[in-house]
Amino acid sequence: MEPPQMTEEMTCWMDKAFQMAQDALDNGEVPVGCLLVHDQQIVGQGRNEVNETKNATRHAEMVAIDQALEWCEKNSKSSIEVFQNTILYVTVEPCIMCAGALRLLRIPLVVYGCRNERFGGCGSVLNVAEDDIPNTGAPFKYIPGYKAEKAVEMLKTFYKQENPNAPKSKVRKKE
Repeated sequence: MEPPQMTEEMTCWMDKAFQMAQDALDNGEVPVGCLLVHDQQIVGQGRNEVNETKNATRHAEMVAIDQALEWCEKNSKSSIEVFQNTILYVTVEPCIMCAGALRLLRIPLVVYGCRNERFGGCGSVLNVAEDDIPNTGAPFKYIPGYKAEKAVEMLKTFYKQENPNAPKSKVRKKE
């Protein structure tokens, strides 16, 4: 089955996700940004907050999901109905953990930038998005590759920096 095609509107949302990724990079986080869009409205947005919070689960998608749940509660909306009619835009392919969460929430479509060769859940490592996995919600479609080169360059920029949160090396240096 062919994935849906990118529209002009989708490119605008992805550009906003890239702004979130830049914010993450500017704040010492892995540069991943994401938006949850329901009825042409951002109901959740996030950037990685792993280093800031010292919580390995605070990926951009999880931050956005938490905001969307708050939005649903504040607006007296059913989160089940909202998520089933929401598109997730993210600069890097969701990891296996995030892809599992998106599937459980029944998000129908994910648009992402570059592949995640180490942890990707949309086919790079595992295909959580489409595989036949019992009791895990509905498979979802995805559109890969929007500004993939830009996403990769942002990741390279981050990984070239020294990570202030990395543990001190235990290797003895020659004197």
